[in-house]
Amino acid sequence: VRCGTKVWWGNCAWCSLGIAAMLRCDVSITTTWGAHGKPVEFHIKNGELEATEAVIHFPIPMKNAWDNVTYTCSTMLVFENESCVHSWSEQHRIPIGDIQPMEKIWKFSQEWYGSHLQPDWVKWTISQAKAMFSKYGLTHPIWNLETENEHVETF
Repeated sequence: VRCGTKVWWGNCAWCSLGIAAMLRCDVSITTTWGAHGKPVEFHIKNGELEATEAVIHFPIPMKNAWDNVTYTCSTMLVFENESCVHSWSEQHRIPIGDIQPMEKIWKFSQEWYGSHLQPDWVKWTISQAKAMFSKYGLTHPIWNLETENEHVETF
């Protein structure tokens, strides 16, 4: 993720959009399709993601995301289209989860990550996370935060 002369590394598509949301400047996000395809660059200018048909694949249930966040992030990738997600999932033997337009996840990321750099920021409660998922139409079972671990209060 590049803003001017500064560069940050986003370990997944969602985190890269989150970095862009926190920076609140014009950015370029450089990655590869499906983590091993051809290089691609996305641009966000004046808070708007330039037109793209790209999708982001979320194969790991959000309630399990922090069980192995490195693995989770290694699978939240950008693809040219749903067909590419299906091919990638078959190749890597990873079940297909939720596939969302990158534009939708950008709008979601602006709210999800937008205040993370504020000194008074606190983690979202499960109720807040569920409400935000719902607000952005993230209703696939992947986004379900129901868990048997009742002591989990934040996400």
